Amino acid sequence: MPAHFEIIRDTLWNNIRVDALSLRLVDTPVFQRLRYVRQLGLAYLVYPGATHSRFEHALGAYHLSRHTLSLLQESDALDGIDEDELPIVRAAALLHDVGHYPFSHALEEIGVPHHETVARPLLTTGIIAKILSEELGADAPTRVLDLICGNSKSPLQGLISGSLDLDKIEYLKRDALMCGVPYGEIDVDRLLHSLVLVNDPESGQRRVGVREKGLAALESLLFAKYQMYRNVYWHHAVRSATAMYKRLVADALRSGRVLGTALAAYTDEGLLHALETPTAPPLLGALRERRLYKRALECPAAELAEGAAEWIADDRDLAVAVEDALASELGMAHGELVLDFPTKTQMLGLDLPVLGRDGGVRRLTSAGWPAAMNLPRLSEELYRTARWLRVFTARRAELPTDRLQALLTLPAADVRAAVAAGGPLLR
Repeated sequence: MPAHFEIIRDTLWNNIRVDALSLRLVDTPVFQRLRYVRQLGLAYLVYPGATHSRFEHALGAYHLSRHTLSLLQESDALDGIDEDELPIVRAAALLHDVGHYPFSHALEEIGVPHHETVARPLLTTGIIAKILSEELGADAPTRVLDLICGNSKSPLQGLISGSLDLDKIEYLKRDALMCGVPYGEIDVDRLLHSLVLVNDPESGQRRVGVREKGLAALESLLFAKYQMYRNVYWHHAVRSATAMYKRLVADALRSGRVLGTALAAYTDEGLLHALETPTAPPLLGALRERRLYKRALECPAAELAEGAAEWIADDRDLAVAVEDALASELGMAHGELVLDFPTKTQMLGLDLPVLGRDGGVRRLTSAGWPAAMNLPRLSEELYRTARWLRVFTARRAELPTDRLQALLTLPAADVRAAVAAGGPLLR
């Protein structure tokens, strides 16, 4: 029998062909919730077009998985891989974001479980598990989850979670389009045609790599990601809104107004409505009305010592304690001063095997590749210039920036001791 496909029109990829299994998954309540979770969180407060959702991004990742697997099949790169592995990969591409919280990644920065952890029960129990088991076998839910979490032994793992996975390619292109910025220019066609399965020279395992001729396209991906982080994801006003939102939800969790176990079931607007109580803090109204906090201090990570201020990203309780102590010291109410240092991430992981024109396979490492940029080192340098330490306040305020930066760059133990002492922090 010929395969049955539905066609979904998409802003970025035009026509997306969805097979019958994937359509069953799309029509589940678990997947439909993604229609109401914005891909870029609160970035729409800065870029009005950035209202696209995890739903369309997931469909786009699925589309790229179908296209990439077809290219690999045409080049005989999938020889030796069981045919039943391909629908597992396509399902993982489609379902990789089902565990996302409202407003995307922001809440992971306050210490709630990672969205991949949240995805586990959604994929291994309930309607999703039932469909996968019926269509692809009893072990299908676990196989899909392992691919999403990066734990699969499949040679195709790198397409779903890895240095050069399809998720990155899709969201960079889509985010740039929807924000109306020219920073997401990636040579997608060249990049996908350059993907290959090779034997890793270190582990000996078969895995996804890239042909040497695709290194220029890989460079385009690195620069696109840097530009998007610098100008969109970590734009100062986006980070202001994100820091306000994090403080708002963290306070609600501490007070019991919102239960942590329920967070992942909310949509964006659903969570905001849940926070709208008679005692809702001013932060909620400020976000609703786009009264974003102003920069009182900012400093690029490139100008900080290695490891400085990481406690702001890593120790949420200490960060809140310092926010409250500083607010009181400066005559502000609790919640009117927030700290922001985006959670440390790689600009672009480049742990990739490269298939040379001579047929040899070498690892793309910090040693670089002959006649190519040292991409791993460049990636780290770009990351440090895109990431900024900032202090935001509800109203413009002149703060003692030198003393404030000196405090924030102290080791966590020293900051904790200063807070415990109860005296002024800005000495």
